[in-house]
Amino acid sequence: MLLPVFILVVIFLGLCLIGLSISILLKKNGKFPNTHIGKSKAMKDRGIHCANTTDQLERQNYKPIDLD
Repeated sequence: MLLPVFILVVIFLGLCLIGLSISILLKKNGKFPNTHIGKSKAMKDRGIHCANTTDQLERQNYKPIDLD
């Protein structure tokens, strides 16, 4: 029962990978899409940064709270 489902999943994943690679190979300047937030112009215009950049900015502006 489990083996036929596993085989179908492997075939489906293989077809997806083949489709992705064919679309990249046939495009002029075919590349994987860049989905990183820091490289998106729309996100930059809105002032949204990736988690690493946000953390770096927070660490630069860190001021400890005086509890006295």
